[in-house]
Amino acid sequence: MLHRGDHKSTCQRAAPKHSRLERTHITGKLRKFLILLAALSLPSIVPGVWRRNAVDAFRVNVIHARQQVRSPVTNIARTSFFHVKRSNIWLAAVTKQNVNAAMVFEFLYKMCDVMTAYFGKISEENIKNNFVLIYELLDEILDFGYPQNSETGALKTFITQQGIKSQTKEEQSQITSQVTGQIGWRREGIKYRRNELFLDVLESVNLLMSPQGQVLSAHVSGRVVMKSYLSGMPECKFGMNDKIVIEKQGKGTADETGKSGKQSIAIDDCTFHQCVRLSKFDSERSISFIPPDGEFELMRYRTTKDIILPFRVIPLVREVGRTKLEVKVVIKSNFKPSLLAQKIEVRIPTPLNTSGVQVICMKGKAKYKASENAIVWKIKRMAGMKESQISAEIELLPTNDKKKWARPPISMNFEVPFAPSGLKVRYLKVFEPKLNYSDHDVIKWVSLQVHSEKICLAPLQIERPCGSPWEWTRLPVLSYHPCCS
Repeated sequence: MLHRGDHKSTCQRAAPKHSRLERTHITGKLRKFLILLAALSLPSIVPGVWRRNAVDAFRVNVIHARQQVRSPVTNIARTSFFHVKRSNIWLAAVTKQNVNAAMVFEFLYKMCDVMTAYFGKISEENIKNNFVLIYELLDEILDFGYPQNSETGALKTFITQQGIKSQTKEEQSQITSQVTGQIGWRREGIKYRRNELFLDVLESVNLLMSPQGQVLSAHVSGRVVMKSYLSGMPECKFGMNDKIVIEKQGKGTADETGKSGKQSIAIDDCTFHQCVRLSKFDSERSISFIPPDGEFELMRYRTTKDIILPFRVIPLVREVGRTKLEVKVVIKSNFKPSLLAQKIEVRIPTPLNTSGVQVICMKGKAKYKASENAIVWKIKRMAGMKESQISAEIELLPTNDKKKWARPPISMNFEVPFAPSGLKVRYLKVFEPKLNYSDHDVIKWVSLQVHSEKICLAPLQIERPCGSPWEWTRLPVLSYHPCCS
């Protein structure tokens, strides 16, 4: 049963320390996984025996299941387990009621962010060393199973990892006003010698193509990430080339569009950080907010029209009998020649019965990794409107398995400084009347980058001609995650 914290207390609280023996006893059942039970905050409703049974049921039916569990929601004995995995650590929320699944997963992902902010990488060793700290965090974030304040900046004001001195009345009132006030994500009295604001637009492309190269469906998922190092309580305004805003302002004529390319984009849906004033966005389509201190995600968006594809991947496989495969993969860059793609990595899967691989690539370096059953092709940089290819001969061991190779998807990592959706930052303004500094006194940095692309090729079904020893087929292409964010 979790210890109930006094949320009305205005003094800071440090996570209590515990001995090595106590830590070993506490974490004995948490080896290789961690279960965060939202139901633990309901001691009057959920008995302790049920809690122990829930942990055992999750371990047996999900973690140690014979077959891999793909669904993030598992129902066991009328109980729903919502779970995510970070490295070898499992985080799960448990409920017997019909709850909002999106809210539960948002809470789990936010809990991952909070733990990362406190002790870095989420690993088994860090979980053991910070078990009581996690206990305290859950005690503050959850109230009777309902998520409360999960802002890292606010939590760090009264849950610390080191011993602290008693606070003055002014400092205690600041903590109380931050937790219970209207702006719980930012404290007052922040000061910097130099006011800076960083804005990164990160996009990923999801694409379904026919074997002939025709785009069947495509959409771009984007994130606007900001790093705020501003003094006081600044008011920020962010504007982009949203189609609705452009049409309201009467801009975007045919001449302007012809000169600058894509003038506006149609955003299908978007979500915002809690600091954004939604009323102003609904009425004026203006993104106005008081930013948290440090790094945070301002918004997410999705668009499905007029997408510019950064790369085109053309994979081909030739089967020569039953003991040999010939693979050829061509990548073409579709962006401007003045731009440069970096850290390109292509992973080409190979069958499980592969005995040897001979690789020939025009550019970069390629190597067969038997432990990963894949050919890894790396290119340091590639200019726009260029193409490169790789060829490989794969020797196969004889096998009695009649099941055909499923041809897993090809994956690709890269970094390109442009936005496939066509999004542009029109303005980023900062106002702070109390400290008497304006927009011109703030150093602002803006970057646009596509860091991943997900391409799936619809299967091409070709019957092998009678007497023909091989056939040409296309591999599905699936891509990825950035080499670095």
